[in-house]
Amino acid sequence: MTSLGAVFRPQLSPERLRDVVRVAEGVGLEELWLWEDCFREGGVSAAAAALAWSERLRVGVGLLPVPLRNVAVTAMEIATLHRMFPGRPIVGVGHGVQDWMGQVGARAESPLTLLREHLDALRALLRGERLTVDGRYVHLDDVALDWPPAGPVEILAGAEGPRTLRLSGAAADGTVLTAATSPDRLRRALGLVEEGRSAAGRRGAGEPHKVVVYLLTATGPDAPARLRAELVAEGLEAVPDLGVAGDAGAVAKAVQRLVEAGADTVILQPTADEADPEGFVRFTAEEVRPLVP
Repeated sequence: MTSLGAVFRPQLSPERLRDVVRVAEGVGLEELWLWEDCFREGGVSAAAAALAWSERLRVGVGLLPVPLRNVAVTAMEIATLHRMFPGRPIVGVGHGVQDWMGQVGARAESPLTLLREHLDALRALLRGERLTVDGRYVHLDDVALDWPPAGPVEILAGAEGPRTLRLSGAAADGTVLTAATSPDRLRRALGLVEEGRSAAGRRGAGEPHKVVVYLLTATGPDAPARLRAELVAEGLEAVPDLGVAGDAGAVAKAVQRLVEAGADTVILQPTADEADPEGFVRFTAEEVRPLVP
């Protein structure tokens, strides 16, 4: 069964999150995703609050930029979330926006090397291993978590370019793809992910790889104009079959096209000018969800 969720976009102030979480919990939304965009809400702090305000809602962070974080701190925070709210946090890590990383003095000369080192160390720490690592970016001296998660934890990687997609397949438990991913782009991306999995010996090894895709979504009487305005603003208006505008039926068909292309989870991403985030969550859970197998 396809998992379906919605994004709480960080253009909304942090104090709006509680009401959105309460609505999401009340209408049975499966997943609410948050972003750690510079320089808005913190991903872990917002996720912890959302998890505390709910009982069954799964909360995703897509994603934590690794240049901003020491891997031991990332592991401590993820482990704490999973011990307090077992099975409900979903965390992705990634390069971050390079201009933003430069603004804070954290831009890496080799983002790919940093992400690989971070993923390898993070997943090992969350498995309860004790590590000594002297990499190009990650340095650990006899480090282990006192409170590792009680069970296995999936770590996803945000990926766009070919090398990062292959790395995600080789070193992460899943891949998060942006709303710039059409069904055709998704198929090509998953081919690269599978190349990485094959090179790492992970294909056929009983290791599933979760695929999460954002779908830019607008609904309501002005939906087509709002969708087009956002695509134009992002320089994506020339990409065919990107985003969806319309009623629940139209959105469900767009979700299904992504599922047929290989998505396990589709997260509806409202346009930045969405004035009713609570209404968007209700629309996702009450109108779109029943139409998605």
